[in-house]
Amino acid sequence: MTEQSRRLVLAQRPSGMVDDTIVRLETVDVPEPGPGEAVVQVTHLSIDPTIRTWMDDAPGYLPPIEIDAVIRSGGLGTVVASQNDHFPVGATIFGMLGWQDHAVLDDTPGAGQVVPDGMDPTAVLSVFGVTGMTAYFGLLDIGEPKEGDTVVVSGAAGATGSVVGQIAKIKGAANVVGIAGGPEKCAWLVDELGFDAAIDYKSESVSKRLHELCPDGIDVYFENVGGEILDACLANLALKARVVCCGAISAYNDRGEAPGLKNYFSLITRRARMEGFLILDYQDRFAEAQGDLFGWVLEGKLKHSVHVVDGLERAPEALNLLFTGGNTGKVIVAL
Repeated sequence: MTEQSRRLVLAQRPSGMVDDTIVRLETVDVPEPGPGEAVVQVTHLSIDPTIRTWMDDAPGYLPPIEIDAVIRSGGLGTVVASQNDHFPVGATIFGMLGWQDHAVLDDTPGAGQVVPDGMDPTAVLSVFGVTGMTAYFGLLDIGEPKEGDTVVVSGAAGATGSVVGQIAKIKGAANVVGIAGGPEKCAWLVDELGFDAAIDYKSESVSKRLHELCPDGIDVYFENVGGEILDACLANLALKARVVCCGAISAYNDRGEAPGLKNYFSLITRRARMEGFLILDYQDRFAEAQGDLFGWVLEGKLKHSVHVVDGLERAPEALNLLFTGGNTGKVIVAL
């Protein structure tokens, strides 16, 4: 009997949160590798906010996921059959494997990366993976923090934001303030990760607390959320501030027109810079970042947290955690 494999495909475009009407579970035969191909049994999925944007029929840095196609996602897996010398049987592979039990990788450059033996899979998908790369290059290359700076991070208890704040402290920032939802997350940022302060946007006035905690203004703002929080930070920029636009998670499930910013004029009066980036632009420098991140972890200067959800069928639930605030740190699905 032919071995079976499960996969989650896009059934229809979402208009809000992802539920069982948006994705469909299918069962197919486990594929066989053709010339230059390798079959990977997926073990872990990286759950990132951008997956939600790929489900929309809208232009972006990657084309939308097509209807009836497997949901696009980064992941880790083990090669179980191969006709590709770069991906031998038994190797652990990181790549865009998708929400499925088995994926086929071809010989296209960059299709997959062999992971060294003994690496913790949750670390590969978080602090040493795209999450860590995003925090590292976004803060250091775009934000350009200087010793003594005040750095503010929104979505600070998330996978990227939590790493950003710690790197800022490593680089000599004098005042690192995280914005997160709930007292537990705020306490984690300060007590465990070494942030100087945290603002609970669910129970506090972000604008008021920013003025209290950042009396000389914000030198670097790492933007993960958008909306009112972005506007509040723009109103409190220091001279020559840098605003790093990484994401706008508050708007990904909103089908209405995005609200306009009231305080964008501060970019002019404070002579500030606001710049977006994509981590794809830094792929040729990943080894540089991974070396620094690995060293900081070994020295105990950098901590990371993961939120693991078990089961392929729960991948939509895991994705929704990013938008409900139900996670602390990196969300990963273990198959």
